[in-house]
This record gives sequence, C-alpha cells and structure tokens, in this order.
Amino acid sequence: MSWIFGKRKTPAELLRENKRMLDKAIRELDRERMGLQNQEKKIVLEIKKMAKQGQMDAVKVMAKSLVRNRHAVTKMYGLKSQLQAVSLRIATLKSTQAMADAMKGATKAMSAMNKQMNLPALTKIMREFERQNERMEMTSEVMGDAIDDAFEGEGEEEETDELVSQVLDEIGVNLDSELVGAPGNKQAAPAAAAARRQEAEPMGAAAGGGGGEDADDDLQQRLNNLRKQ
Repeated sequence: MSWIFGKRKTPAELLRENKRMLDKAIRELDRERMGLQNQEKKIVLEIKKMAKQGQMDAVKVMAKSLVRNRHAVTKMYGLKSQLQAVSLRIATLKSTQAMADAMKGATKAMSAMNKQMNLPALTKIMREFERQNERMEMTSEVMGDAIDDAFEGEGEEEETDELVSQVLDEIGVNLDSELVGAPGNKQAAPAAAAARRQEAEPMGAAAGGGGGEDADDDLQQRLNNLRKQ
C-alpha cells in the first residue's frame, strides 16, 4: 500500500523486510515441528497402552497417524533448510548492496578530490620545496664552516708542530730522517738538516766540551725511561 501515498521503498528496506518475513516463517516452522514431536511422543504412549489392552485395530490407526506425523516433521526440516538458504541469500545481497553504496560514496569523494587537485600547481610547489631545501642545506653548510673557522685558533698549527717535535725528541726519533724518506721532502730535508746544524754549532761552541756528553747522557736517560714504561 506504500505506492498509494507515493512513497517508494529502497532496495535495502525491501531486503530488510523480506528477511524479517523469512525469519518469522522459520520460527513458526520450529514451533509447529516441536508441537508435532510432542504429539508423536503422546501417540507412542497411546500405542503401547492400546497394545497392552489388545486393541489392535486402534493400534494400527494410531500407527498410521504416527507415520504421517513423522513425515510432516521431516518435511518441516526440509522447508526450514530452504528458508534458511533464502535468508542467507538475502543477507548476501544486503551486504553486496552495502558494499556498492560504500564504493559509490568513495567514488564521489575521489572524483571531488581529483577535481580540486591542481597538478601543475602541485608540481610547482614540489619544485619550490626542493629549491628551498637545497638552499637551506647550502646555508647550513656555510654557517658550519664559518663557525669552525671562528673557533679555530690561529696558533694551533704551530703548537701542534712543536708538540710533535717534542714527542719525537723524547722518544729519540729524528724528524729529518723520517722526512727524507718521503717523496715530496727529498729536496727539503737536506736544507732543513743543514740549517739545524748551523744553529747547533754556535750553541755547541758556547757550551764547551762537556755539553756534548751532557746531551748524550740526557738522551740515554730518556730512552731508559721510555723502555721502563
């Protein structure tokens, strides 16, 4: 009667209504089947009672009724199975309809997003992002180099060379002999050695004859200390 008032049911409402009707029919079949099974128990008791009394005609009639009752119960089981199969199909259709509605809504949303998305503008934004990112990396690198230069001491290289020379002197290693073996220092090493000899000669002359022995004793003492360590 809904079409008289101009109201049309949706497919989901029709499926829900039909499934409700099927579930109601299944419940009614269960009630009828349980009633027949109870009646079957009563008929069996009556048959036993009539058999004890010797009323065989009544026993035959009641036996036919019992057979029909059991056939009816079997048919009800079959009808219930068929109704459950139909109900399952309706449930499957309902799920399929729900999935279709969800896909329809998702398709509309995706279409709206694609219309709003401007691909050239997005490409421009990505290029600008890459450019700004590279610029930031370059700025960070320049700032790092500037900070390293600001904190680097002016006399650190000279102090480092003096410390290395002092350590080599303590362990009895001649820096000039080590540098002579290097390919780039084959020409510079003799000049450096000559300059050091020229500086050592005035100092030896001023110190006198005992200065050489004192230097040898000092060097030997340092070597002995290093061996003990």
